[in-house]
Amino acid sequence: MAWRSSGTSNAALIANLAENGLIKSGRVRKAMLNVTTHSTTDTITVDRAHYAPELPYQDSPQPIGMSATISAPHMHASASESLLPFLHPASKVLDVGSGSGYLTHVLANLIEPDGKVIGLDHIQDLVDLANRNMGKSAEGKELLTSGRVQFIKADGRKGWPEGGPYDAIHVGAAAIEAHGSLVEQLKAPGRMFIPVGDRFSQYIWVIDRKDDGSIEKQKSYGVMYVPLTDAPKE
Repeated sequence: MAWRSSGTSNAALIANLAENGLIKSGRVRKAMLNVTTHSTTDTITVDRAHYAPELPYQDSPQPIGMSATISAPHMHASASESLLPFLHPASKVLDVGSGSGYLTHVLANLIEPDGKVIGLDHIQDLVDLANRNMGKSAEGKELLTSGRVQFIKADGRKGWPEGGPYDAIHVGAAAIEAHGSLVEQLKAPGRMFIPVGDRFSQYIWVIDRKDDGSIEKQKSYGVMYVPLTDAPKE
């Protein structure tokens, strides 16, 4: 149903995702829409057009430069729905391969008012892009200045232990394996949403750390993501 979910505006895109069952929770719908009313004017605080330079309301991946893409909206919805039980008002979240910064913003909306999201990317130009994109709205600027969102240049495969442990980890590029360093940075309980595989075969894996520290892994559906790789040589 994803291919039917494209819209002509941010609101239409989110409405179509919900109508087609790709957004199931009211919390996720609100986080991806997040319309704030000021007098008689509605301000969209997390508009995909701030993050995707081309065809922002198409339900398909779009290029953002540096050989990177912003994932299709239905994948952002799926990741948010999967992580939702672990997204609370003071949660700590790690977004690996944060790219444009769009899902980082959505995740921050899901852990208002006191949660924090750290976005990691291995290319400084993408870190800078995410900061610029988020700064296009007043609410995005506030997330940055308050420290509730922070973008960092780092090897996402190693995570960011300085900010952990995390209630939820999202990985936005395909890892060749479910890196143990990321699993170790999950809280107990905590959840990671990660695409795993090579360029020919990839699947979403949902990895839970239980209250007792044990690990449970569930293989979900097939996907196609750009790989989680080394940064290009500078």
